[in-house]
Amino acid sequence: MESRIEFDTEHIDHKTCVSICDAIGERLKQNLRPETDLSPRLRELIDELRRRDNELH
Repeated sequence: MESRIEFDTEHIDHKTCVSICDAIGERLKQNLRPETDLSPRLRELIDELRRRDNELH
């Protein structure tokens, strides 16, 4: 079975993009295991992402 992806050249505005990303993040938080199950390295990377995200906001 061959699938083909077609790219739409229409762009979405920044506000819509942020809303979509936030919704995806919330869904992932609900569906992923708690952080206590993460490896120490993965926990470090997530903490670094949080620090960088907080610096931007």
